[in-house]
Amino acid sequence: MKRKIFFLMLVGVVFVTTGAFAVSALPSAVASAAAQPAAAAIQPAPLALPKLGTVADWESTLENIYAQVNPSVVLINVIEGAQPVAPNSQVPGSRTRPQQPQAQAALGSGFVWDTAGHIVTNNHVIDGATSISVTFSDGTTAVAKVVGADPSSDLAVIQVNVPASQLHPVQLGDSTQVKVGQFAVAIGNPFGEQNTMTTGIISALGRSLPSNDAAAQGGTYTIPDVIQTDAPINPGNSGGVLLNAEGQVVGVTAAIDSSANSSAGIGFAIPSAIVQKEIPSLIETGHYTHPYIGIGGATLTAGLAQAMGLPAGQRGAIVGTVTPGGPA
Repeated sequence: MKRKIFFLMLVGVVFVTTGAFAVSALPSAVASAAAQPAAAAIQPAPLALPKLGTVADWESTLENIYAQVNPSVVLINVIEGAQPVAPNSQVPGSRTRPQQPQAQAALGSGFVWDTAGHIVTNNHVIDGATSISVTFSDGTTAVAKVVGADPSSDLAVIQVNVPASQLHPVQLGDSTQVKVGQFAVAIGNPFGEQNTMTTGIISALGRSLPSNDAAAQGGTYTIPDVIQTDAPINPGNSGGVLLNAEGQVVGVTAAIDSSANSSAGIGFAIPSAIVQKEIPSLIETGHYTHPYIGIGGATLTAGLAQAMGLPAGQRGAIVGTVTPGGPA
């Protein structure tokens, strides 16, 4: 079955009246030892026993994380521009009644970056939007504008004009310190169910995601070091947070690997290391410039080396293309 990556924006259709929206002889002592059963010769180190608390401790941890981070997570409502639709059939003796223009509505997630009203989300959530509104956990709604976006890393910044006292910026964690098996929490708006928390673990590291930017400097860009988690995420979680056990953001939930466009236990989050690097630039300049070499190629495998008449043990990378006018 073909692998399908779904980005997690929940989309629907609405009708509006106006347009907007990773062996030889051994010395006797050694020979004697070698004659012993393998199990006696090498004893594996015992596994460290886990430190387990009570169920109440576990629940308290989750409650604290939710209380700390939930006010920072918002629901993003997007309307993508309405398109004219052909008028209804005329009834003799009546006037033509044009149908209402059709528009696409979408829901996503985001999180507060600072007290200046900047909110981080995925680029695919707000791309093409003609109208954006943000709903906070307390129900307050505000109109938002796009400040900056980077299709290559699928990140974007929008801004709302609300009092600083209403804004609760997240605490960013270090995604380079994340390890497989560690606790993971996701908060977002799956299927529009606002402020939903799910839990799991970090299930893999070093994944990669295809970029929505089809022609970055004449080539394509793949988002690197993506975090994989089994914490359930679904359409509507796009732009939400992936947290560690301290409630720090280690990733921005962005996509799932599924044949049914719903959670199959394989979700992906853009690492906070990328977020930390790019967001200040998106806020200040509206864009982020990626360094690049300007070549395309592949890993030189044994089969490829043989096909090219290279030594069997040759390894490395093979350059297949060079971008015209690029650094290479």
